[in-house]
Amino acid sequence: MIALRLNDLRQHSDILRLRSGGSLMVRFVEPRDAESLQGYFRSLSVRSRYNRFLGAMSELPRTQLDHFIHVGEDDRFSVVATMLVDGIETVVGEARYAFEPDTASFEFGLSIDDRWQGQGIGQALLKNLECRAAAFGAKRLFGDTLRSNAAMIGLARKSGFAFLPSPGDWKLVRFEKHESGMPCRRIRCEPAVRRYLAVQRRHDRPCPQVRLFLHAEPRRLEAGAV
Repeated sequence: MIALRLNDLRQHSDILRLRSGGSLMVRFVEPRDAESLQGYFRSLSVRSRYNRFLGAMSELPRTQLDHFIHVGEDDRFSVVATMLVDGIETVVGEARYAFEPDTASFEFGLSIDDRWQGQGIGQALLKNLECRAAAFGAKRLFGDTLRSNAAMIGLARKSGFAFLPSPGDWKLVRFEKHESGMPCRRIRCEPAVRRYLAVQRRHDRPCPQVRLFLHAEPRRLEAGAV
């Protein structure tokens, strides 16, 4: 696994236009985000944190926070959605995802700050994740959430996802979309992704020196409230 330079990460920030006319930045998480990201999770309601992590917690354990802020560690990747509030960059949402090259599957989970829900941020972030999946050449995009998580289920349904039981856990429902239903299908892979896929074709298994954000942990990237 390689560590990407911060300058490389900052080149791939996305500015999204919300239906309200406001702007939303989606960018890679950096080590400097540790305090603001922890504050974000602490500020979520009990229900939203439970929906996001499928269990009661008041904040991220230190080891899990470290995974969030160090891109590529444990083959996962994190982004934050931020807005300028009184001139200060404020985290209003986050997502974590992984790509499995053997099955061309892209698994993700996300959450939106309770105070910013209902303003189209979840929909904008989900569409951005679909484009990121297309950049990897994903054929399948999916996530798992609690059957009681009406907000996430509603967002996924509105975004054209199909629903099916989540393997191994009756409390969860899986939502998924295949390549033909994704936007940005013609997007070009980022150079690092292209290099990774080229190595994959030459090896029977992932080369440890070039593994990037891959092999999702089953049912641990679950989508939260939106």
